[in-house]
Amino acid sequence: MSPDAPVLSTRALNRALLARQLLLDRVALPVEDAIEHVAGLQAQAPLAPYVGLWSRVEGFDPNVLAASLAERRVVRLALMRSTIHLVGSRDALRWRPLVQPVIERGFRGNWQKHLGGLDAVEVAEAGRPLIEAEPLTFAELGTRLAERYPGHDPTALGYAVRTHVACVQVPPRGIWGAGGRARHTSLEAWLGRPLAARPKPSELVERYLAAFGPASVKDVQTWSYIQGLAPLLERMRPRLRLFRDEAGRELFDLPDAPLPDPDTPVPVRFVPEYDNVALSHADRSRIIAPDLGRQLFTRGGVLLDGFVAGAWRIQKGKLRVERFRRWTRAEVAGAKAEGERLLDFARS
Repeated sequence: MSPDAPVLSTRALNRALLARQLLLDRVALPVEDAIEHVAGLQAQAPLAPYVGLWSRVEGFDPNVLAASLAERRVVRLALMRSTIHLVGSRDALRWRPLVQPVIERGFRGNWQKHLGGLDAVEVAEAGRPLIEAEPLTFAELGTRLAERYPGHDPTALGYAVRTHVACVQVPPRGIWGAGGRARHTSLEAWLGRPLAARPKPSELVERYLAAFGPASVKDVQTWSYIQGLAPLLERMRPRLRLFRDEAGRELFDLPDAPLPDPDTPVPVRFVPEYDNVALSHADRSRIIAPDLGRQLFTRGGVLLDGFVAGAWRIQKGKLRVERFRRWTRAEVAGAKAEGERLLDFARS
């Protein structure tokens, strides 16, 4: 811990996060560059990334993202926190090996006991040719594997494959205006390239800091679920910039990363459910009150003055908003205007 490190206020951390997550101002970036810039978008809600990019990219066209998915330049697969993320193909090949221990840990805690003594790696190798021959849902895959392993839980068999094979969800899943059941093949078969042989954890940490910093060791581990990162950050210390937050926690950052003025004005923003902007820190006070975090797991968030001040969802063509505090008249007017733009986008 460096006692002389500058202290960053909560508002300063908020503005830094919003700038790096492209939420201070919409940007004129190609869709794939924007996805890479924000270190991927959480995507277990299949259409959430479209809203996330609409909030970030000037003139965002959902058909462009749909084309990137169809043409395999971006993919959907389990990555950070073992949740489905939309990332660039290059990042998928480099990051999946790094989070493999996370995914295996989750399997051991939830599904290993249901395998009835089978070796999960062996089951995965039996399942790989099935999904590479034809993309399958996990239910279909489990049923086929149960023919080889009679008497065993088909769901556990399918999860063994998901754990030990990098499974990508193939279109039309996640395609704007189409959609469909989640069918899977291996990432290597889908892209025609192997997983990275020697990915560098330090590069993943640097990408996190570029997208979410300044951040503590616990913050990085909350985003990735990778444990034991303190020694790595310690080795990286000489090339990083150091800060402290108002609680005295040490924060790491890239030397040239943006730190906007804490009083930088922020427009109203609607972010989708599970958006990483609200889920990627151990201390989420830079964006949302601690007791409100779970409110955004199934609903989107309304950002006023850069902080989550409400939740939203679209039901039967109407925008439903719940306020978490009193809004000023100006905030109500701004949210109404942005909400109408969101409805127009959702109907497109």
